[in-house]
Amino acid sequence: LFCEGALLAVSCSFSQEEMDTRPKVSLLLSRLANYTNLTQGAKEHEEAESIGEKRKASKSPQMGTFMGVYLPCLQNIFGVILFLRLTWVVGTAGVLQALCIVFICCCCTMLTAISMSAIATNGVVPAGGSYFMISRSLGPEFGGAVGLCFYLGTTFASAMYILGAIEILLMYIVPEAAIFRSNNEDGDGAAMLNNMRVYGSIFLLLMSTLVFVGVKYVNKLASIFLACVIVSILSIYTGALVSAFSPPTFPVCMLGNRTLPTHALGDGHCAKMVTVVMPANEEANVTANAASPEPTEVTTKLWTHFCQGPEPNASCDEYFDQSNVTQIPGIPGLSSGIITENLWSSYLSKGEVIEKQSLPSPNIPHSPSSRHLYVFADITTSFTLLVGIFFPSVTGIMAGSNRSGDLKDAQRSIPVGTILAILTTSLVYLSNVVLFGACIEGVVLRDKFGDSVQGNLVVGTLSWPSPWVIVIGSFFSTCGAGLQSLTGAPRLLQAIAKDNIIPFLRVFGHGKANGEPTWALLLTALIAELGILIASLDLVAPILSMFFLMCYLFVNLACAVQTLLRTPNWRPRFSYYHWTLSFLGMTICLALMFISSWYYAIVAMVIAGMIYKYIEYHGAEKEWGDGIRGLSLSAARYALLRLEEGPPHTKNWRPQLLVLLKLDEDAHVKSPRLLTFASQLKAGKGLTIVGTVIPGNFLHSYGDAMAAEQTLKHLMEKERVKGFYQCIVAQKPREGINHMIQSSGLGGMRPNTVVMGWPHAWRQSEDPQSWKTFINTVRVTTTAHLALLVPKNISLFPTNSEPCTDGTIDVWWIVHDGGMLMLLPFLLRQHKVWKKCGMRIFTVAQMEDNSIQMKKDLATFLYHLRIDAEVEVVEMHDSDISAYTYERTLMMEQRSQMLQQMRLSKSDREKEVSDFARGWDLCEHYVELCIGSDDDDDTDHRRVHMTWTKEKALQVRAQSGSNTPEGDHSNVRRMHTAVKLNEVIVNKSHDARLVLLNMPGPPKNPEGDENYMEFLEVLTEGLERVLLVRGGGSEVITIYS
Repeated sequence: LFCEGALLAVSCSFSQEEMDTRPKVSLLLSRLANYTNLTQGAKEHEEAESIGEKRKASKSPQMGTFMGVYLPCLQNIFGVILFLRLTWVVGTAGVLQALCIVFICCCCTMLTAISMSAIATNGVVPAGGSYFMISRSLGPEFGGAVGLCFYLGTTFASAMYILGAIEILLMYIVPEAAIFRSNNEDGDGAAMLNNMRVYGSIFLLLMSTLVFVGVKYVNKLASIFLACVIVSILSIYTGALVSAFSPPTFPVCMLGNRTLPTHALGDGHCAKMVTVVMPANEEANVTANAASPEPTEVTTKLWTHFCQGPEPNASCDEYFDQSNVTQIPGIPGLSSGIITENLWSSYLSKGEVIEKQSLPSPNIPHSPSSRHLYVFADITTSFTLLVGIFFPSVTGIMAGSNRSGDLKDAQRSIPVGTILAILTTSLVYLSNVVLFGACIEGVVLRDKFGDSVQGNLVVGTLSWPSPWVIVIGSFFSTCGAGLQSLTGAPRLLQAIAKDNIIPFLRVFGHGKANGEPTWALLLTALIAELGILIASLDLVAPILSMFFLMCYLFVNLACAVQTLLRTPNWRPRFSYYHWTLSFLGMTICLALMFISSWYYAIVAMVIAGMIYKYIEYHGAEKEWGDGIRGLSLSAARYALLRLEEGPPHTKNWRPQLLVLLKLDEDAHVKSPRLLTFASQLKAGKGLTIVGTVIPGNFLHSYGDAMAAEQTLKHLMEKERVKGFYQCIVAQKPREGINHMIQSSGLGGMRPNTVVMGWPHAWRQSEDPQSWKTFINTVRVTTTAHLALLVPKNISLFPTNSEPCTDGTIDVWWIVHDGGMLMLLPFLLRQHKVWKKCGMRIFTVAQMEDNSIQMKKDLATFLYHLRIDAEVEVVEMHDSDISAYTYERTLMMEQRSQMLQQMRLSKSDREKEVSDFARGWDLCEHYVELCIGSDDDDDTDHRRVHMTWTKEKALQVRAQSGSNTPEGDHSNVRRMHTAVKLNEVIVNKSHDARLVLLNMPGPPKNPEGDENYMEFLEVLTEGLERVLLVRGGGSEVITIYS
């Protein structure tokens, strides 16, 4: 601290700490001179506008709590409603209900300020204020939706302030400036609205031009606007105290108990007749002696409004005849006790006369059609309407958080300054409610535009020393508030646009070279013009109430979510918060929205919901560590732990797919139709994991794995598959697939069905690893008790843009392994591609079976399953093994030793056929294909139920007395089964859109793998689209509800 001159002794006697907390007077005055109420970022734009000036070195933020937060919040909270509508709210709702309205609204903002303080002190809040807080706490979807709502609220606030300024100008300052006038009283309201539209548009154009030219001019006017607000409020308190001793003279003319507009009486006489002294040379307009100048009673202008002529004997209105004309003081004063009459509400309908119930009045109802000289209610009032109109007067609590970058200690200043500002304004509003009720006559309070007090602003009649203090002060303060809204709203829109979460708003992120949001200002002016065209302050106020309430609601929600989730990063310095307070504030906000205007509330929610869904589907992906993501993680953890409690019931079984895709050398998916089929099977719902395996070493192939995952991600987005993608790097693809099947999923959300493609052209492949990997995967899925789906000829399957207009889905039910064959066609038909396809179920009967009874039983079973399908039983007879079967077997084995064994004479072959063809039916061989070779030791554990059991086949064999060794001719027998069954399937289902078929299991001995592949080829030969299905060993469908 440097001490110089006369200040040496004084200044040096204070410590540095005291100088910080109690600055010198000169320093305080300089801070007041530099006071600004602009949002953060505007000051930088102001400096950039000075072309040719040297850039000043950036100074560290020096604004404290008082200048940086308290005064801006104070100026933003106090506004047009205080000066133009608070007296009307008190007179209409009564002192008690008005206190209730003010208290509820102030509680709402106080609880929101507590939540906002917690969020604002949990880190640095850059430009954007409330938008930044909500978006970083609740995510880009909520942030964008609420940010735009807050922007719209601020924009409509500028329209409301401009309308307030025009109302003050045309009604109380220069009424002669009105462009539109009406000859009758009925048209006065419409003419006034047109005046508001014209002058409002002019004011909006001038203010927008001022903001466009430079925010430095708005900055220089900020201290003047603040002074106007403070002086106006002080004059109200001074006038209330003075009224206790010498109330101001504002007489109110009453006809009976009905209020008359004083400024419209014409001659100023509040009486039916007055006594005047008429000159001798003039003729009186009444029956009087004109010869001598003596006092004469003449009728007043008031008489002509209610009577058919100026004559005393003219026919007059009945109520006028029976009522007395009196005068009552408009401002009885603080000590008058008028508060006892103003305690209770007096809600009126549009067109009703404002009355004072304590005055005597004849029992003659007022006809709505008669438009005599009374003061009428211009709108229908209710408690809910007054809440919506008053609430904008408590908004503006975000002014401190919007300026956090200019504060010396934002984490201390924002909570203290905002809460102190809310306490101050709440105290002012509550005390003003009581003062208005205690000082002003009730009929004057209910007179919105001051017609009963000579057209003066009602709150101005109470101010001291003159009503002009309030009129001029409120006019400049509303103009300043409008300028601030037009300055802040474009910057808020610019902050949203620069975040790039809403694509169509990107253009509004650009502006002038200095960063001034030109395009955003243009859009703001256009939206504000819509509010100007409404032209009614009482209609615009509830609109911006909705948007501000929604913003405050989500601020409270953000604080509550972060507190309940106990996020590690949630460490606010402001510790006087609790999640119950946030929920209470959120509840009050929601209640106020529907109390003030339920239809506006629904519209605001629909707008926010549409913006939310738009950002969710089309917006840029952002990861801001928001609370909604944390909430999703907590919900997912809870759900996974619940799913882990036990295996899913049959009724809850649904295919959770693991789709195995193969990539080529260029990291392109070889069979993208496989994912298309999976999306059709899932109809876009349920768990889907898309996996691939890259051969190599993970230490050197990490980049390739990431590129492969991006390929899978883009394919999933293209096919609109909601799910996860996974890439495993392994030395051998077989090992990678094994690891993926074992480790995919988490808890109860593990895949239960594997989808993989058929090895294309496996016969011609020089490398046998592809089909060997395929058979190994079949074995692994069987061991893991997972279902397996293998689409064959996948390139012929329809895409999502190629719906099948007709045709059938054919199911060949040979072995029952849990009901997969029944469930899959039902799931496919839920998708638009397969929706118009019928369903047919085929089963095979032997000679000794009752085909008719089998068909009835199967139809009954399908009826109980609630599945619509045609049923057909196909009879297959025992037959000799054809030469074609032998030929296919020879081609299959391809070993010289087997060729020698199969080269038999014709007689030997006939003898061989007679030995084993008898008693071994086709079903036994298909059973061997399905379970016999690989699953003998696992059948009981998998609980596989066959249409014809192996025991039955063995029983038939025993009855036939055949003891032919099975192993010598197993290949021929299996080939014979595949050929005969294929003939039947092709005959019945050659024109089917899709054929579902049980997939036989691979042999136990790996030496027969190639034979197994050949069997499958023969089984599906001649079919266009085939889906081989192998169940997981558990029931997936039930007849019970």
